[in-house]
Amino acid sequence: MNNSTLVEEPPREGLRKSLVAGSVGVFVHWFDWAVYAYLATTMAKIFFPEQDGNAGLLSVFAVFAVAFLVRPLGSVLFGYIGDRYGRKKTLSIVIVTMAAGTLMLGLLPSYDSVGIAAPILLVVARIIQGLAAGGEFGSAAAFLAEYSPRKRRGFGCSWIEFGSVLGFLAASFAVWLLQTLLTEAEVLEFGWRIPFLLTVPMAFVGLYIRLRIEDTPEYRALERLQTVAKQPIREVFRLNGKQFAQTVGIETFMNATFYVVLVYLLTYQEEIVGLAPSEAALLSTVASLVAIGIIPVSGVASDKFGRKPVLLGAAGLLIVGSVPLFVLMQAGTLAAGFAATFGLSVILAIILGSHAATVAELFPTRTRQSGLSMGYSVAGAFFAGTLPYLNTWLIGVTGNDLVPAFALVVIGVIGLLTVLTIPETKGIELLHASDLQGAQVDVPAAPART
Repeated sequence: MNNSTLVEEPPREGLRKSLVAGSVGVFVHWFDWAVYAYLATTMAKIFFPEQDGNAGLLSVFAVFAVAFLVRPLGSVLFGYIGDRYGRKKTLSIVIVTMAAGTLMLGLLPSYDSVGIAAPILLVVARIIQGLAAGGEFGSAAAFLAEYSPRKRRGFGCSWIEFGSVLGFLAASFAVWLLQTLLTEAEVLEFGWRIPFLLTVPMAFVGLYIRLRIEDTPEYRALERLQTVAKQPIREVFRLNGKQFAQTVGIETFMNATFYVVLVYLLTYQEEIVGLAPSEAALLSTVASLVAIGIIPVSGVASDKFGRKPVLLGAAGLLIVGSVPLFVLMQAGTLAAGFAATFGLSVILAIILGSHAATVAELFPTRTRQSGLSMGYSVAGAFFAGTLPYLNTWLIGVTGNDLVPAFALVVIGVIGLLTVLTIPETKGIELLHASDLQGAQVDVPAAPART
């Protein structure tokens, strides 16, 4: 049985719908998470008012990290559902769960209203969001990889991160509007809730889109073959342990860079470099715009030149460029901040445009969503989500403002070493030989995908 002839080519209209369906939930998710990070100073005053500035920020970032720590639980749950019952079902459940957690966060009372219950409820809301986040990347990456044409899979998967950075851009714009149109007192009183509450209707628009798309060609092939995995989580660790470890390495490389450049850098430029909040928000917008322009190009480059050359180049740039760019930032001027932010954003965008297709191609279809979800979540929980907290704490302990730069150098080395261990997967068939073992039916050949 030839695996290249078992998967039907989706219609062109289905491809367009898949790009929207795969990226819309990612947009909603990262809009919400970025708003929380960008309003860190405000959130500290609302939920931790009795602590001083640095301690309050540490508490806000600690809650930020809690949401990452529960991601692996969400990845196990949603990875299992996606591999056992289909990608479409998971995409729909995830976005509803995400909307519920965000609605709760937007309606939370302040510390001044209910005391210690306020930060406790904040943690609960972030836990719900963290569970949903544990399933979002794996669902979207498996879905887009399996819907994209084989020769354009890098470009197709790059839309995941296009959606995520667009979410960050929208978040930075929303925060800028709050700071421009409202006084600080008004933001503290009610303004901070507005972006979170806006996320809820956006999520239900995403749900509507996801309910109107078919499941992926590869997954439907498994259903016809009757080879859908009954215990996908167990299979990942029994048969795909090496691929899982490689995914953790690559996603640590991506996630840590992502959170330093698009999440932590805004707070760093305010608190350490000394830029005005409006200037820091402007530079955050610059970072998102640069990334949005380069991400699809990186995806196309990975389709043409291969996944490994693109990721190895990005790792090298991160190792060599991080310290000089952070030193430049210390000049404290808007021009220096712009140049440093631009450089870091270019490196990040190269990684973002090619990582999803790379890790999706490592796994067979039977366990793809579980492997992607768990690998991504483990990387986020233990090596990336804690980075804003660790950077803030280490700067306070050591007095060295270049701590984030040294962290990025280490992350670059991790990325370099991991990518060297993986095979070149550009253009491979996603229905692996292991997906065909034990097929109970003989499936008529479908036109080969290109």
